[in-house]
Amino acid sequence: MSISTKTFATLVADQVAAIQSRTSGLIDFTIGSMLRALVETNAALAQWLQGIAMQLLSTMRAATASDADLDSWIADYGLARLPALPAVGAVTFARFTPTSQALIPFSTQVRTADGSRSYTVAADTSHPAWTADGYVLAAGVPSLTVPVRADVAEAAGNAGAGQVSVLSQAVTYVDTVSNALSFSGGADAETDAALRTRFVVYIASLSRATRAAIGYAISSVQPGTVYTITENQQYNGTADLGYFYVVVDDGSGAPSAGFINAVSSAIEAVRAITTRFGVYTPVIVPVAVSLAVTLAAGYDTVATRGQVQAAIQNYINALALGQTLTYTRLAQVAYDASPGVTNVTAMQLNGGSADVAVTARQVLKFSTVTVS
Repeated sequence: MSISTKTFATLVADQVAAIQSRTSGLIDFTIGSMLRALVETNAALAQWLQGIAMQLLSTMRAATASDADLDSWIADYGLARLPALPAVGAVTFARFTPTSQALIPFSTQVRTADGSRSYTVAADTSHPAWTADGYVLAAGVPSLTVPVRADVAEAAGNAGAGQVSVLSQAVTYVDTVSNALSFSGGADAETDAALRTRFVVYIASLSRATRAAIGYAISSVQPGTVYTITENQQYNGTADLGYFYVVVDDGSGAPSAGFINAVSSAIEAVRAITTRFGVYTPVIVPVAVSLAVTLAAGYDTVATRGQVQAAIQNYINALALGQTLTYTRLAQVAYDASPGVTNVTAMQLNGGSADVAVTARQVLKFSTVTVS
């Protein structure tokens, strides 16, 4: 139900008209008069009451509530907003003179060149250089690659290749740090719009072992989850009634075993009795891109080419499962990367000029992007 509201000026005008229509002698409503002040006071109070009513109405419906009010609203249904996730990746610690043994403690912090994002070395007991105190860079070994995790959970933590290059504190016998590959896995907390959409699917999926119910269960594992569901067919293509398989990705192209197990548990909770299923990681199809750009006068060649390269890398890695990479789209991405790009030529996609199509089991990730 909609509510008609009035502006401050309308409230004042309505009061003046009402008073004048009933008391012809009270006609002094000039600015500064006592009667004008009384009318404006009433109008301000009415506006305040209007605001309270509108705010109350907005929090009473999921479609209009936001932030903490929306969280509180959906909590009554046992639902919660998906939290933000930290980015993860690997950095390489190196030194110019590898004569002594070095220890890289787990508390070691590194950051991007502009200082906007920081990462902490993470413990991985399966790493060959792992010890209880950190990773050991043996004497005679010039470099060591170790895992790191973003200090702040957000999508901005997905640093591109080469962006992490600063040691936040000195590490004995270590001179430099760098990341050869982009970081992944970082995600912002679920937005209000996405939460509302998921809430509608949640209500529609209750007490149903449907495709929508399974899709909701998968998408609720963590932000950024993408998936495909194939029914009545084995992963190898063999027909199998009552069986379905899911290919799921967390955005990295190579989700962890823990993520796959979490998806399997979510599906198990909603699948129909007697149905069987399997959960698989996507098959990565590498994409090599090369192109030449012509730049307008006044633009830094190295920096602008780097912007084009990063834009193409991000675009390719953001493609969903089964999504085709269109050859001509790359030119648009290059143009949009910087206003300094005036022409794009000699563009090749995997050595040719054809689109790269994939199946529902595959996802595209860049292997090399060369911009000259």
